[in-house]
Amino acid sequence: MKTWDASAVRNVAVVGHGGSGKTSLVAALLFDMGATTRLGRVDDGTAITDFDADEIERKISLQAAVGWGEWKKTRINLIDAPGYAVFAAEAQAALRAADAAIVVVDAVAGVEVQTEKMWRLAEQYGLPRLIVVNREDRERASFERTMESLRAAFGRGVVPIAVPLAEEKDFRGVADLETDKADVYADDQSGKFEQTEVPEALKEAEAAAHAQLVEMVAEIDESLMEEFFALGNLPFADLVKGLRQSVLQQKLFPVLPASSLRNVGMHPILDAIVDLLPSPEDRAPWAGVDAAGAEVTRGAAGDDPFSAFVWKTMVDPHAGRISMVRVVSGELKADAPLYNASRDLVERIGGLFALQGKTTTPVTALRAGDIGAIAKLKDTLTNETLADKASPVKFAPTAFPEPATTFAIEPKTRGDEDKISTALQRLAEEDPVLRVSRDAQTHEMLLSGMGQLHVEVIVARLRKRYRVELNLKRPKVPYRETIKGAAEGHGRHKKQTGGHGQFADCKIRMKPLARGEDFKFVDDIFGGSIPRNYIPAVEKGIQEARLRGFLAGYPMVDFQVELYDGQYHDVDSSEMAFKIAGSLGFKDAVAKCRPTLLEPVLKVEVHVPEEYAGSVMGDLSSRRGRPQGMEPKAGGQLIRAEVPMAEMLGYDATLTSMTGGRGSYHVEFSHYDEVPAHLQEKVIAAAKAERGDVKEEE
Repeated sequence: MKTWDASAVRNVAVVGHGGSGKTSLVAALLFDMGATTRLGRVDDGTAITDFDADEIERKISLQAAVGWGEWKKTRINLIDAPGYAVFAAEAQAALRAADAAIVVVDAVAGVEVQTEKMWRLAEQYGLPRLIVVNREDRERASFERTMESLRAAFGRGVVPIAVPLAEEKDFRGVADLETDKADVYADDQSGKFEQTEVPEALKEAEAAAHAQLVEMVAEIDESLMEEFFALGNLPFADLVKGLRQSVLQQKLFPVLPASSLRNVGMHPILDAIVDLLPSPEDRAPWAGVDAAGAEVTRGAAGDDPFSAFVWKTMVDPHAGRISMVRVVSGELKADAPLYNASRDLVERIGGLFALQGKTTTPVTALRAGDIGAIAKLKDTLTNETLADKASPVKFAPTAFPEPATTFAIEPKTRGDEDKISTALQRLAEEDPVLRVSRDAQTHEMLLSGMGQLHVEVIVARLRKRYRVELNLKRPKVPYRETIKGAAEGHGRHKKQTGGHGQFADCKIRMKPLARGEDFKFVDDIFGGSIPRNYIPAVEKGIQEARLRGFLAGYPMVDFQVELYDGQYHDVDSSEMAFKIAGSLGFKDAVAKCRPTLLEPVLKVEVHVPEEYAGSVMGDLSSRRGRPQGMEPKAGGQLIRAEVPMAEMLGYDATLTSMTGGRGSYHVEFSHYDEVPAHLQEKVIAAAKAERGDVKEEE
């Protein structure tokens, strides 16, 4: 397979709302480029970029996947990205690897939630964009209505460069506003078309749309504006040149109609990718740091040393790890060792490939700007940089979102804990958002993801790939206990048996500490009332007792114990006896210190469109939330609040319902605070019921 110069490469991420037809669009584009021999479909599992078993079963994209083809002597790498919010990190990785984006919009629904989010993300990465109004063959499809939706959301720079000749079941062609010609497609999904004159009935509307396009392009360049005023039009070559300039500057965003299922309108899209979107040489160099921490850049233009960025990792139980890379500069050769600048280690290449969905084709090299895959890198993971060891560089990692939802997991079969840990570790290598942890207090294994669907997909992969079955449940809230007052306690352990007895006596003072100070033990024994070698045993007894709690079995924190007096026996005293006495003294003092429950409180940030801010704020207040402020952000409102963890379990489903999926949120631990008195009895009763307590031990 030949290698490609950067000027002849286009890297395009295909993004949009779930269900807008991104995967079928990629399949049609690949078919029309001759990269595949049949038109892949999502509904029968033949789409090139939806090859995972879960994707085929659910009929939605769950991960970013690459397909490529050749058009007009240009290599086009298409990255098909998921459209559901819980898999937004995959779309983010795709946009990081790309030089441009195609934003796919449904011709019936118009701009939807993820359309807006992906637009903002592409904007954040500085990517030029094309817009494809897909599914023009659907009932109630309307290009005009969709254009109104696009302009309302993204401004007047959204401009059509082709319009449909008809819509709904009659959609079989487009009028090209650049050439003033009509492409009428065959009705057999072959992608073949006949170029004709624009139908008489559409000439007036097409001419008006052409005039608008010319005027918009002329606005961005003084020389084009002068030419437009002189001629009243722009020649085709100047129109294309000016349009490309405006697209690269992100001033205009061309729109094209299509039906991916009927394979109508693909050729104008492919032409636009080649003629209007940037090559890697057109993009600004990637910024990074060298070995000394100094800022450096690497780009496809010129002769910069080799560098590549690992933007995604796939782990196959049989084939091993496959690292998907964007070659930023220089050349990646299949027989050369690789230096991982992020970890300061050398890797051996297990194979260098071009990707067509799950199909890998060996290549001898990948040049600057291209996208490919490396097999069996031992230590390299997503977000790491491969570079020339003599001139290393590290690129900033992609800032993926933090998980929003946590479930407790347990194996359905005893003895599977080790298998679960190993399998989850492999899945975490390919999913940068996935988090696996164990709660030291509740002893639960926790699985965190972007939402319930995300976690369910992870569980399904565990079952299918690694034969591990899991149960999901809501995690326990790690309550704690503390005291609100000071008191003294007395612990005395005396037991007489036939031989040596057991004797220990200790007196303590207990008082609260500031929140977060945990536990402090003070030795205030004078005069030898307790020998020095028994004092650690008293502390150990108190430590063990505090971890068992007093009210509901939760660890007790934020208090100080002062050991100030006691008694011992030369023969009957022992470390065990003083450990028991310390525990008894703790229980005696706690009962007098007004014990209370503490709950974890989370910092919550919720981003929602303006119209939902009031209802979301009200909902957070109903969850015992304390508002911390609200500010405009990215076309909506960012609401900050502190909310008890117990009230946030399952919040993702509520927020999705309240905002129609247009809201997102992030949580992190803030502090512990006292549980309101009217709720403490319920928590205590539930904890005792779980332990099987009938009554408080005497």
